Amino acid sequence: MSHCPSPTFITAISPTRSKHFPHLCSDHPHLTKTKPASPFNASFGIIVVYVVEKALSPFSYLYLLQHHICFHNCSPVISSNACKQRDKKRRFEGNIVAEGKQERLAQGLEVKVPSLFRCPISLDVMRSPVSLCTGVTYERASIQRWLESGNTTCPATMLPLPSTDLVPNLTLQRLIHVWSSSAASAAASPTPLVSRRIAGGIIRELRSASSSTSDDDLVPQLRKLADFFSAGNVDDIDKNDLVNAGGCASVLVSLLLRRDFKLESLVEVARILALILTSDFVEESNKKIAVSDLYADLDRSVSALIRVLRDGNGLESRIDAAIVLDAIIAASDAGTMVLIAEEELIRELVRLIGPSDEKGAAMDRRAVEAGLGCLARISAAKRARPRVVRSGVVPALARVLMASSAVAPAATAEKALRVMEAAAGCAEGRAAICEDGAAAATAVVARMVKAGREGAESAVAVLWSVCQAFRDRRAVEAVAAAEGGATKMLLLMQSGCSPAARQMAADLLKIYRVNSKSCLAGYDTKTTHITPF
Repeated sequence: MSHCPSPTFITAISPTRSKHFPHLCSDHPHLTKTKPASPFNASFGIIVVYVVEKALSPFSYLYLLQHHICFHNCSPVISSNACKQRDKKRRFEGNIVAEGKQERLAQGLEVKVPSLFRCPISLDVMRSPVSLCTGVTYERASIQRWLESGNTTCPATMLPLPSTDLVPNLTLQRLIHVWSSSAASAAASPTPLVSRRIAGGIIRELRSASSSTSDDDLVPQLRKLADFFSAGNVDDIDKNDLVNAGGCASVLVSLLLRRDFKLESLVEVARILALILTSDFVEESNKKIAVSDLYADLDRSVSALIRVLRDGNGLESRIDAAIVLDAIIAASDAGTMVLIAEEELIRELVRLIGPSDEKGAAMDRRAVEAGLGCLARISAAKRARPRVVRSGVVPALARVLMASSAVAPAATAEKALRVMEAAAGCAEGRAAICEDGAAAATAVVARMVKAGREGAESAVAVLWSVCQAFRDRRAVEAVAAAEGGATKMLLLMQSGCSPAARQMAADLLKIYRVNSKSCLAGYDTKTTHITPF
């Protein structure tokens, strides 16, 4: 065992005598204790420990020594060149954020690294964090070197290890990945393109703009304002303050209500309003103010947003319009909701949840979520359900339910089943579900257990409506032929569903015939029963 080229001396002061340090240094293979420098030092528990080199860096030993000093109720006073090296290392830790950032680090760019992201051994940000049975997480390469050196203790706690199994800490790995990505994006644009002062000036200019002001002059200003709200390196407090004290929402709504506003300007206004209504940095009270401003002139607000939803120059602009409309509908009562739910609006929402490409194959997840959010609220009003069905919502919902989980995850499928349940509440909706060989009923069965508990109950309600209440032969045949239908009904009945859903599932089980082996058709079981002698 060779000494470090430049021996690192660490002075530690114990509140009593130095009885803890012989145990520490004798158990730890990388620390060697010298004898007390003088009788005075020994009497006050002052002891000098120097670090010897063995596979680890000096600041790693310093970390370990500090940890053990705290563990043994000692107060460390560190005076060493390792401290300087450690501080210098932490100041220039930005090189772990992304490859190719060395030139920025040379210019003095500092990245603050959370302490939990550092390996206790190497003090570097962990790339492959693994946990020991003691609960301490390390970088895989560092702890493997420690164990391969013949050590049988945890480096941080010095407790014996009954098991040396390394368990990947996937949660911490994801957090480190998210942090490093955000830090890299922040380093790429250290200063915001639009500051709070510039954004405030834009609001004042938009407020003073008269009806004769050209849209060509307003669009660049609106785009800058949208960049301010969407920028990740702008303080959230500044954004919320602009909405609150700056009166941003009222100015945007006044522009939205202009009769001569061009589509390009409406698209930018809808984008900013959608950012305000969906962002976490804006307080709920400020969001309510924005919705109340839109609600003040409901007809013109909805008409402008329908225009963007119909003629928007891209899918993103249509999604923004649907988000703003969803906020308006959520604040409406049943009577007002029926007035808002024009057939043109419902038709555009149905188009939004459909295929997003010209070939009619691809569906966009955000578009489906935004469209279903509005349709779910509208279909809650009974008088609006026939309009929703006439707009072709049932075939569109069937496509959503048959889509992959990447497009329609469980939460989205639950909304689709709730809209389908509302459609099944009227005669037009039940007839639409039973059309085309009851393809919609087949889609409902296929997604029944992959949409959460409420989604499963909505699916059972849809199937019960068309098979029991409406007694459509096509629906009964489609449900009976669906793969695994009986199994899903049984699983629902055994889960914590409502009594009404359990009774409807029991009624639907009567559809399935019993075969000669006394197994329900569609119930695929691989259980082998062994009869004893």
